[in-house]
Amino acid sequence: MRCPFCGNIDTQVKDSRPAEDHVSIRRRRFCPACGGRFTTYERVQLRDLVVVKTNGRREDFDRDKLERSIRISMQKRPVEPERIDQMISGIVRRLESMGETDIPSKTIGEIVMEALARIDTVAYVRFASVYKNFQAADDFDKFVSELRPDSATEE
Repeated sequence: MRCPFCGNIDTQVKDSRPAEDHVSIRRRRFCPACGGRFTTYERVQLRDLVVVKTNGRREDFDRDKLERSIRISMQKRPVEPERIDQMISGIVRRLESMGETDIPSKTIGEIVMEALARIDTVAYVRFASVYKNFQAADDFDKFVSELRPDSATEE
């Protein structure tokens, strides 16, 4: 593992333990060249996934990109970070267990929206606004009205 401080490729593992999510290993590392200490995480990867974009372009699946987009939608929401980590790991496991290496980006977006809808509706709407490419306030209004129970049946 390359040292993030000096670039030395000969670093040493000082401590390994399961991470809090119990699906990764947390390793404390030490660089003998500069004395720097840093942490890495190791995860099981069942297969290499490829994301097929709507325009047909293909790119390697990036767990970090998925995590960033989910964390942006969850900003300032009352959800524990461990719960978010569990949700992300569950999404990745679900994608890996689909049996396909090529996964349409639309499928990933739908799985993420389904998971967010169960955890936090505000994060769900935030993610949907980017995923569904909302252009105006009316798009938000229409989407949110679909989330609410039909008010006509209550009268």
